[in-house]
Amino acid sequence: MQLKASVLQYCAAASASETLPIIEELVAESAAEGASFVCLPECATFLSPNRQALYDQAEDEATSPSLARLCLLAKTHQVFLSVGSLLMRDSGADKCTNRGYLLNPQGEISARYDKIHMFDATVGDGRTYRESERFQRGYEPVLAQTAIGNIGLSICYDIRFPELYQGLSEAGADLLVIPSAFTAVTGAAHWHILQRARAIETGCFVLSAAQYGTHADGRQTYGHALIVAPWGEVLADAGSSDKGFVTADIDLAACGAAQKRHGTADNRQKLMPVRIIS
Repeated sequence: MQLKASVLQYCAAASASETLPIIEELVAESAAEGASFVCLPECATFLSPNRQALYDQAEDEATSPSLARLCLLAKTHQVFLSVGSLLMRDSGADKCTNRGYLLNPQGEISARYDKIHMFDATVGDGRTYRESERFQRGYEPVLAQTAIGNIGLSICYDIRFPELYQGLSEAGADLLVIPSAFTAVTGAAHWHILQRARAIETGCFVLSAAQYGTHADGRQTYGHALIVAPWGEVLADAGSSDKGFVTADIDLAACGAAQKRHGTADNRQKLMPVRIIS
């Protein structure tokens, strides 16, 4: 199975109405270049300046105008569209959900994934991040079996937890999407290393759309949207571009070939609990 995939990079504005035209332009350009799989970053439609703005802008899935518009976009251009994440408001909940979607070329939702790992960290950029105060976490890993391969869903900070990706690989993943709004500080230190590591460990292609720039709340994101092959080669890197995309040709046969070359699929052992000696 061969396909062409694109990962988008842009700086999400403070509202969906400002950001969606950028997404529509880039998806149209990606499809015109022959991409059948197009990936958007985390917080695809907006990054709010504060907590109240987040709640004001968050949408209910059943009535979401942003999701409806993205479904139409996938249908119009006949592409699988990974909507990195939308910030959704669930009825009766006091927190939002950071939810990724996979849309098929008929404009339908093929899969949903709620971000499991909350970014609660102080990374040294003068800011403190506490996603758990604003978002309810997900609990279930998700693998979508599609006409273009088996796609494992994840979001940004998930990348620091390799056991998630190992589970997706063992379930049959060919492609791993890791849409992100990585901070500039952690991106410079760890972005490329982590993306390549997850590809090498699992023998999967990694597709990581990315936010880049300074957002309404003052945070700075790193960019460098990537497509990484199962052997760890970087096939495409968007660099420090405030609006654009990169595309690569993908041959899913490379997944099994990479796993056979380093042998981990056959040689992985079930481990006993760690023995602690004091």
